[in-house]
Amino acid sequence: MLKKRSLLFVALMVVALLVVACQPEVVTETVEVPVEVTRVVTETVVEEGQTVEVTREVVVEVPAEVPAEEPAMAEPVTLYGASTTDIPSLDPQIAEDTVSISYIENLFVALTNYDLETTEIVPEAATSWDISEDGLVYTFNLRTDIPWVKHNPVTGETVQVERPLYDDAGEMTGTEPAFVTAADFVYGIKRACDPNTGGYYSSVIAPQIVGCSAVLNAEDPANIPQELWDGIGVSAPDPATLVINLEFPASYFLSMTPMWTLNAVPQWTIEDLGDSWIEAGNIVTSGRYVLNEWVHNVRRIVLRNPLMPADMYGSGNIEKIVTNVVPDTSTQYALWLNNEVETTGIPEPELEAHLSQYGDETIQIADLAVFYIAFRMTKPPFDDVRVRRAFGAAFDSATYIQTVRQGQGLPMKHFAPPGIFGAPPINEVGVGFDPEFAAAQLAEAGYPNCEGFPTVTLLGYSGASTLSWIEFAQANWSENLGCSPDLIQIEQQPFSELLTATAADTPDEEAPHMWTLGWGPDYADENNWVGDVLWCETDNRSKRTCNEIDDMIVEARLETDPAARIEMYAAIEEAFFGPEGEYPFFPIFLRIAYSGLHSWYSYTPALFGGDQWYNYSIDQAAQLAARGQ
Repeated sequence: MLKKRSLLFVALMVVALLVVACQPEVVTETVEVPVEVTRVVTETVVEEGQTVEVTREVVVEVPAEVPAEEPAMAEPVTLYGASTTDIPSLDPQIAEDTVSISYIENLFVALTNYDLETTEIVPEAATSWDISEDGLVYTFNLRTDIPWVKHNPVTGETVQVERPLYDDAGEMTGTEPAFVTAADFVYGIKRACDPNTGGYYSSVIAPQIVGCSAVLNAEDPANIPQELWDGIGVSAPDPATLVINLEFPASYFLSMTPMWTLNAVPQWTIEDLGDSWIEAGNIVTSGRYVLNEWVHNVRRIVLRNPLMPADMYGSGNIEKIVTNVVPDTSTQYALWLNNEVETTGIPEPELEAHLSQYGDETIQIADLAVFYIAFRMTKPPFDDVRVRRAFGAAFDSATYIQTVRQGQGLPMKHFAPPGIFGAPPINEVGVGFDPEFAAAQLAEAGYPNCEGFPTVTLLGYSGASTLSWIEFAQANWSENLGCSPDLIQIEQQPFSELLTATAADTPDEEAPHMWTLGWGPDYADENNWVGDVLWCETDNRSKRTCNEIDDMIVEARLETDPAARIEMYAAIEEAFFGPEGEYPFFPIFLRIAYSGLHSWYSYTPALFGGDQWYNYSIDQAAQLAARGQ
């Protein structure tokens, strides 16, 4: 699925005690100004040769001290953006897409984080950690000064919230200022293990943590025995200590700990407000920003959290982020040309002219996202593996990248890209484009030259670029398989709706036959690809059934010898995408996309997790000058 880092990521710089700009320090000064005052005066005058005293009223000017007008508030350093989608969710245990994860990255602290420059794991809520000799117990030492806060969108005030206190009988006895504790992480992780939460990434973290899979796969989710809950291997001996017990010595587990699914969340707020706890005005957060506005499908605004510990502010200077939802990349690009947003995707028809005119404000980065077309394996005719192989091998990825994407990518024959541990060399595993093989497979399935083939549906994301992608597929299947374009009914939906339409629990009769998706890495290990996406016990949308390939996936996950794991993953990729492969989907390309980037905005792309806005910077003077302000 197209999740985290859907586009490119970014980097910046901030002063430690910077506060939200709507709360500047007010300095009162006085100035002297002349005012007219009426007074009674007595004067001595000479009238007709005699000296007399005369009393009368006069108007005089005297200096007076009055408060000076307050200075106009400086505009906060603001990042302006445009997105073609709403935020699907701000719930850390539910989020699974790029947009959601970027906001969660900034609204909540994680257990650890990724260094933007080195991709090494660095402290966040956890200041340090210890790993047992057998690799099964991870002990995290947490800081205790990160407040839970709530922002009032009406008043603009951000305050630390109070946590309710209860006695042994469960009666509330009072409140106390709430800080993030190990118990909040325990609650978040156990909530991720709960099948009633409904998060895709639950199946990603569950295999590693003792007892998590037992709860996630409970026969009766509405009545999970207490002993199963108690068996989840996560505990908080004290507020500053979190212990996670693993099912096996997963060598990659530490690289998973920045993941949003493991985040601490405010139990009392979630239990009080239910699904609405993430809305503006309700949400309780712990990160560098607070949610100021969220008008669904229209606009969202976040502001700097003034209560964040100063040493956690990050290196950036952005105080406010305003993102408007727009219908397509063309609209986003028009806003960028008018200096109204800092970054943009570039519509394919505009790319050549853009590179010629704005080459110095353009970047191209491989973000390790691999895109593919998936099949509902339980829905005819794609319940026949030969049909899936035929449609996969009939797609000319190299031509698509050169002619439609104008060089923005590399063809992929298997799933995991270069740079991921365990990924085979890019050209050594998988069939890729082979029209003769494709035609033969379709004929073997009983559809020679596509004769008798039924009408099928192909669902893509919204946007012109995706339309060109699925139309290219339609044309390839016509040319290489003989399938008339009218047999492939194409449709587009917003990303969040596509995820719902293709969910594993969506009935086959309601699900499309095929759909577009992509996957970018959560951590740099092949298990994050074949294990977290294709393993039969994940919430897989293709509805694979378990077989010997899944046994291989588990064996590779448990293996501790790096060389052996590399060999095993090559065999797994071949079992999925080779000539005898299962083909739950077919990989098409590794994205290396161009993006427009104004010179006043600086960032370092993040390959894992969401955008770290707190580490990104804007030259405000240059930005405002370009905007005519």
